[in-house]
Amino acid sequence: MSAAASFAQTEAQFALRGMAEHDARHFHIVSALGDSKPSDHMETIPDLLVTQRSSDVVPDCHVTSCFPANNMATEELPSEFDVVILGTGLAESVAAAAFSRVGQKVLHLDRRSYYAANWASFTFNALLTWIQQQQEEPQPQEVQDWSSLLEEGEELIYLSQSDSASIRNVQVFCFTSEEDEEEAPDTTEEKDSADPQGETEEEAEEASHKEGEEPEPPQTLPPPAQSQSEPEPPQTLPPPAQSQSEPEPPQTLPPPAQSQSEPEPPQSLPPPAQSQSEPEPPQTLPPPAQSQSEPEPPQTLPPPAQSQSEPEPPQTLPPPAQSQSEPEPPQTLPPPAQSQSEPSKKKISYAHLVREGRRFNIDLVSKLMFSRGSLVDLLIKSNVSRYAEFKNVTRILTYRQGRVEQVPCSRSDVFASRQLSVVEKRKLMRFLTSCAEETEEQRAYNGRPYLEFLSDQKLGDNLQHFLLHSIAMVTEATPTEQGLAATRHFLRCLGRYGNTPFLFPVYGLGEIPQCFCRMCAVFGGIYCLRHSVSCLLLDTHSNRCKAVIDSQGQRISCSHVVLEEGFVGAERKRSCTPPRFLSRAVLITDGSILPTDSEQQVSLVTVPPAAGGPAVKMVELSPSTMTCSAGTYLVHLTCPSVGSAHQDLSPLVTSMFRTPESPDHDGPSVLWCLFFNMADGSGVEAEGHDLPENVHLSSGPDAELGHEHAVRQAESIFQKILPEEEFCPPAPNPEDIIYDGDTGDTGDTGDTVNTGDTVNTGDTINTDGDKTSPGEEEEERQAVSEE
Repeated sequence: MSAAASFAQTEAQFALRGMAEHDARHFHIVSALGDSKPSDHMETIPDLLVTQRSSDVVPDCHVTSCFPANNMATEELPSEFDVVILGTGLAESVAAAAFSRVGQKVLHLDRRSYYAANWASFTFNALLTWIQQQQEEPQPQEVQDWSSLLEEGEELIYLSQSDSASIRNVQVFCFTSEEDEEEAPDTTEEKDSADPQGETEEEAEEASHKEGEEPEPPQTLPPPAQSQSEPEPPQTLPPPAQSQSEPEPPQTLPPPAQSQSEPEPPQSLPPPAQSQSEPEPPQTLPPPAQSQSEPEPPQTLPPPAQSQSEPEPPQTLPPPAQSQSEPEPPQTLPPPAQSQSEPSKKKISYAHLVREGRRFNIDLVSKLMFSRGSLVDLLIKSNVSRYAEFKNVTRILTYRQGRVEQVPCSRSDVFASRQLSVVEKRKLMRFLTSCAEETEEQRAYNGRPYLEFLSDQKLGDNLQHFLLHSIAMVTEATPTEQGLAATRHFLRCLGRYGNTPFLFPVYGLGEIPQCFCRMCAVFGGIYCLRHSVSCLLLDTHSNRCKAVIDSQGQRISCSHVVLEEGFVGAERKRSCTPPRFLSRAVLITDGSILPTDSEQQVSLVTVPPAAGGPAVKMVELSPSTMTCSAGTYLVHLTCPSVGSAHQDLSPLVTSMFRTPESPDHDGPSVLWCLFFNMADGSGVEAEGHDLPENVHLSSGPDAELGHEHAVRQAESIFQKILPEEEFCPPAPNPEDIIYDGDTGDTGDTGDTVNTGDTVNTGDTINTDGDKTSPGEEEEERQAVSEE
């Protein structure tokens, strides 16, 4: 049976079986992970399958082509494959899916206990385990002698068994309390004092009668509050009763309790009479000013009393007028009320982060997806996009002169911007329109700095800053042709799925490699985590790799090998000198860098170079991306390394957030932060390594914001091995497959797949943002095809 038929049968099995429970689905994924334990992956693999809600998604496809974990120790792998791939990073996963899709037998291994290598996403607890592993001293690996497996004319090439060189300078800081603040006694007292206010009137009356019977015990609780706010009149009985009602001024039940708690009921009626007698001693009004701290209660009780007993005295009106004429005293009470309501917004502790750890999905690398970039096009073309969901990046911000400002990047943003004058808006729109096509004037600036070109266009400092750092996202010394190309790419991506050019996958970037691994598994690929290759078997006559020897000592024949660069020792690898690194910082904060009414914001913040340092790209993720718990934000910072990550990024963190070094900052507080350096994948050359000709090397994440580098690597490796095949053709839909023995109108037998209009190769991707109409997209596709 072909791979297409196998794919359809797998889909049918899932449809019949239905969606299993959450834990069961996790077990299916874990059982595909080789000899790893389910408990290890409950923390390292995020809740991937929550996003799958349609029956056409294969949530646990790995089971169809992987050995169960409990049988991995006893069963051996097949002894022959077309392609053996080591490492589950994005480039390796895309290549594996492409090979498997065209019928190649693929063995995909990773020595780690999680997918995606340096592209992985971790829960908070799993990230702590990863940090601990990175901070441990690497143990010397025992090299086993596999020479007994050699045949004549063969030699061994041992591979590196440690990837510790890709991560260094790991530093962790916790700026919040370790344990939750114990405020239970205070909150219970507040609740006790607030409960009568929230009860029915009958219950409030009963409570007030009890207070009337025993007026002194209530006074024993409020005096501390009185001593703090009003130390002068502690002897009067009304203030204590008011102090009990002060926590929630809007509620008007406690004042009636005061009137009812007085032992002499007749005195509840004379207050109007007292108010008539009060004009002579106006000095007695300040005590009522305390009663004015609750202007609403006197408005509710006295008016009825006046209307019933004394309709004629106009002297009852001045007290309300006084309460209206003195708004300041009531304003002095809300602060205590807010201070008493603050415990509900108490500072998040480290213990809370650990408890909510499974709600975090923290990426090791920070990137975004251009809506018309190579990765999104590949996801749509291959139908892998149905395995994941995406969110639009809602806004682009820039950090300038100590302030965070929103960048107007679309037409609507430009005209709605308050930062630009009318003249600047017209200049910006005219410039963006002129960038759509290359002109002779633009070619005249080739090789000259992009900033010089912008200056000659009579653009002010504001527009130059936005265009250079936030739209083109280049440096001042970038050549004009590169700056204009980046600007055009930005503009082309606008409006496809939302107001900005970028998408972000729900549950983090670690989803994307796993989506391609699923596609590979559906078409017959075999996956084993915690399983590696010890050495390559080289045929000395042809300088080709004939087989590999895995960590269990099994010899596996193969035609081609794809290696993650961490498996190759430095003596055999050609890379730039000195090696390049990225500085990374991950922050958990208690608020947004630019708060708005919406808590669904996903922001890209561009920070221009300062004091000779590199430009920094910041991505702020809200809980709507399913990467952090409610009440927190996840912030990623990335820049090319100059020193250690802490040296490169901590000054920016201190200037933009509240930390122990900047306690007076009005920005959000940093609760927890991680700094580390990661190897820059763009520093590894594609060719020239001391390796057999059929062994291909791939590298990890690069410094760019998009994913073009990884996709280019995967496609280049695929074309070298199978130059005649299509790279990642669309996967068939189950309804388009005709099984052997089925009769149809076409009369064909076998695996007939309709790759025409029924295959979704358009712009369908699961996002929650706006999208241009199908008619506009069809016109654009026709225009592109005509060109």
